[in-house]
Amino acid sequence: MNMPFIHGRVALADATKLIDAFGDDAGFEAASRAEHSRDAGNVIRFCHWRQIERVIATLSSDEVRGTVH
Repeated sequence: MNMPFIHGRVALADATKLIDAFGDDAGFEAASRAEHSRDAGNVIRFCHWRQIERVIATLSSDEVRGTVH
């Protein structure tokens, strides 16, 4: 998986809130919110929650990515 683009602190804050509230199911919650936004026709929120889903996967992974200094 490529490194996700993280658009500011709001994305990290939303990902952290979902991880705190839903634990291992945080990614599923972000996906559910993205689906709901898509169904409502809100493309911007759909893209936001899809990004949060990818950020959660990255934060939850033990895999080292990028350059290690």
